Amino acid sequence: MRPSSIRTVARATGTLSRDTPLSHTAAPWICANCRRRSIQTSPSRLEQQPTTQQQQKQRDDETQQQQTHYTFFPQTFPSGPPPATPFTPNLRLLRQEFLQLQSKTHPDLVPTAQKARAETLSAAINEAYRTLQSPLRRAQYLLAQRGIDVEDDGAKLEGGALLMEVMEAREAVEEVAEEAELEGLRAENERRIQASVGVLEVAFAEGDWERARREAVRLRYWMNIEESIRGWEKGKGGGVVHH
Repeated sequence: MRPSSIRTVARATGTLSRDTPLSHTAAPWICANCRRRSIQTSPSRLEQQPTTQQQQKQRDDETQQQQTHYTFFPQTFPSGPPPATPFTPNLRLLRQEFLQLQSKTHPDLVPTAQKARAETLSAAINEAYRTLQSPLRRAQYLLAQRGIDVEDDGAKLEGGALLMEVMEAREAVEEVAEEAELEGLRAENERRIQASVGVLEVAFAEGDWERARREAVRLRYWMNIEESIRGWEKGKGGGVVHH
């Protein structure tokens, strides 16, 4: 090699050594033992990924958190619960949709591996239907969704006149001597129930939760009177069922 060529190569090599950091020109050295321990302690990609069962459980948990009695019946309640929809639903449509759901989710219609999940779903649908078909249970459920409990013993009637009316209605049932006398009491109490439902319609439509709470308590007493009339026996009077 000519002296001029040797000088050119030397200058190029010196420039590379001064300007290029060592870490960029060579990978750091790792001993075999360290590399082996790193592989053994690092979780594999397969272990980091959730299993199919875990993914399904997560989806079920998320669905349960979002699910309400109303979301089971999208045909009957396309807009969801009040105030987006009327308090009183189309009961015939609700019944029809309930039967359709039961025909698809009945535990006897699914494979054994899915039976437990189907039983849970079927029970939830039954409870939702039972609640939504009753004006009292429907009102109690809607209020409970807002953290308002009208089912405990502390939820009492407010107002002396109303309390007196309830007591008189109960006494009237107790004093009935013949079953034929119940017809007038039954019709009168049905008017009370319908009046309370009408108030609840307005209260829930306007989002007036306090008014809805008071009226739900009132309706509970009227429903007790209805049960008393149904449970009447000659010589024993009415059978009161507390809601």
